[in-house]
Amino acid sequence: MKVLVATDGSKTSLRAVKYAANLLKSVNSRSNSITLISVHDDLGLNHARSFVGNEAVQDYLRELSAKELRPAMKLLDKMGVKHDIVIKTGHVSQEIVALADGEKFDLVVLGSKGRGALADLLIGSVAQRVLTTAKLPVTIIK
Repeated sequence: MKVLVATDGSKTSLRAVKYAANLLKSVNSRSNSITLISVHDDLGLNHARSFVGNEAVQDYLRELSAKELRPAMKLLDKMGVKHDIVIKTGHVSQEIVALADGEKFDLVVLGSKGRGALADLLIGSVAQRVLTTAKLPVTIIK
């Protein structure tokens, strides 16, 4: 089983990583793997690019993603679960869905930030957008 887990360094995303790892351990197949994805929307940093340059912005986002991925990688190492990482920039939900569909994952797992229903109705969440646009099963962990 091939599982994509979106992580942003939050407690809920770490719970999603743990859920996915336990799921794979219960399936018990040699081909099991988890890919951790960290995506940062860089649209809001266009102004900063004019001062520091695109390379500095990309370096910053890569470092931020690496920092956010560290706890999840440590957990998977401790649990003995095979994994790799993907770092992307762009529209968060679109990047997650594009990777999930393009690399033929079996499942997407991600944490929910737990915003209220009204806020989700007005502005939507990454979890909702992934859930509604992905062509494969999605599990959202609270």
